Amino acid sequence: MQSGTDNLSQQQSRAFWLRHLHQWHWISSALCLIAMILFAATGITLNHSAQIEAHPVVSKKEGRLPLALLSQLNAVKNTDDAAIPRDVSDFLAKDLDIKLNDQVPEWSPEEVYVGLPRPGGDAWLRIELENGEIEYELTSRGWIAYFNDLHKGRNTGTAWNWFIDVFAVVCLIFCVTGLFLLKMHAGKRPSTWPVVVFGLVLPLILALMFIH
Repeated sequence: MQSGTDNLSQQQSRAFWLRHLHQWHWISSALCLIAMILFAATGITLNHSAQIEAHPVVSKKEGRLPLALLSQLNAVKNTDDAAIPRDVSDFLAKDLDIKLNDQVPEWSPEEVYVGLPRPGGDAWLRIELENGEIEYELTSRGWIAYFNDLHKGRNTGTAWNWFIDVFAVVCLIFCVTGLFLLKMHAGKRPSTWPVVVFGLVLPLILALMFIH
């Protein structure tokens, strides 16, 4: 009688853990599915970046800052940690479609320079402090470079960096719950642990023998 009770308790415990592991496994897989496809695909493009030709496209814009805004710019240039005044940023965004995104400027006696790195390209802005002349240059390296930079988190901003961290945690949940599910089903699948060990040993051998 005691043995039957123990077996029932074990079955109930197994059913409990299977139910919850399956739930966490499918939810985490659904959450990270699309991003996993993106990171897997860009892993291939990054690995073969030397063979994938990039064709940078450079575009330029020129303009002149109104005198009132130029006066604001000159008024802050000698202050500590001087930022571009909000009115100047608004003018650049509205009239020239140049968004500074709170980038820190570099000041010199003659000009202010703002580097504007971005995924898949680069840009910079220069404003002469004497006459207000504006020079802007944007370099775009294409969509593959854009997605490669998303993969690396290069110049993507705080929100995307947080997304990568959350995505990594969800992937860990997906993998760990998958490991426990493998363990619980391994008794009926004799090849489970040999395949898992092979997945561990293969990259280890490749790393030891072919990476120098």
